[in-house]
This record gives sequence, C-alpha cells and structure tokens, in this order.
Amino acid sequence: MFVRTERLTIRRFEPADATAFAAYRSDPEVARYQSWETPLTAADALATVTDYGAGDPDAPGWFQYAVALDGALIGDLGLNLDPNLMQAELGFTLAPAYQGRGYATEAVHGLLSHLFTTKNLHRVSAECDARNTSSARLLERVGFQREGLRRSHTWIKGEWTDDLLFGLLSSDYVS
Repeated sequence: MFVRTERLTIRRFEPADATAFAAYRSDPEVARYQSWETPLTAADALATVTDYGAGDPDAPGWFQYAVALDGALIGDLGLNLDPNLMQAELGFTLAPAYQGRGYATEAVHGLLSHLFTTKNLHRVSAECDARNTSSARLLERVGFQREGLRRSHTWIKGEWTDDLLFGLLSSDYVS
C-alpha cells in the first residue's frame, strides 16, 4: 500500500484485479478520451495488471497505481516520473459505477499528498482532452492551475483533439 485515504487504498496492482480492470477499461465511455482501444480481453487484462504490479514506482517512467475501495479495484492512477525524479505527469481512470461520488478526487488528492510530502516532488503536471470537462474540473478541484491549450495537437481515434495543460507546484499544494 502506498496511500490510505478516508475511503480508498492506493496500492500495487494484483492478478485478482484483472476482471474489474478489463470491465472498466472495456467501457467505450471510459476509453473515449484515452489512448487504448476497447474491448480489453481477460488475457490482456491479466497480462497488463501483472506487468503493472511488477513496476517500480521509484524508477523514471510510467507506474500505474491501483485504486481500491474495500479491497475491490475501482480505478487506477498513472504517474510518469521524470528522470530527474523531481517532477511527474499524472493520469487517472475510474470505473463508471464509482464516478460522481468523489472517489477520483480523493484518490488524486491522496496520491498528490504522497508525492509532495513523501517523495518531495517539485511539480506534477497533467493534460486532458479539452472536451473532457469532468477531468479538467477534477484537476482544478485538487489545486492544479490551467497552464495552456494546445489546439488540434493530438491525433487519437481518427480525429485531432485539443489538449488542456495543467500544473501543480509543491509550493502551491494544499493538503
């Protein structure tokens, strides 16, 4: 376990997470603004969560954290740690049944607290499709500042999309 919030545990992925992971990652609405295609097979889900669980959260590159409620997987947080180990990029995904209840905000806030107080990161950035207003609002709710708009920047799923850019400095973070 990396972080414990009031309702959630942020931990490594386990093989038992594969079924829940495949279910929410296969939902077209969940995948709409993400880079992966649907559906995710059970075999691919097991291979992915096994790979995620073997990752090193202290090494540069992407590490995927599992978000659990009462032991059950409800989503994940991705963190791309810069080689300088002082900054990172954040991403998040939550199963539809748990959206709109504050779980994503709680998970992101919990991970940010860990990153700024335990890992002593200087900065965390995030970006999202400009049409993904729920993600943009979540980032603002936990303290991120909107830093820019890249117009028609990302080619994904057969179309050009605008990207919103966000950043949060450790000196601005309120736990």
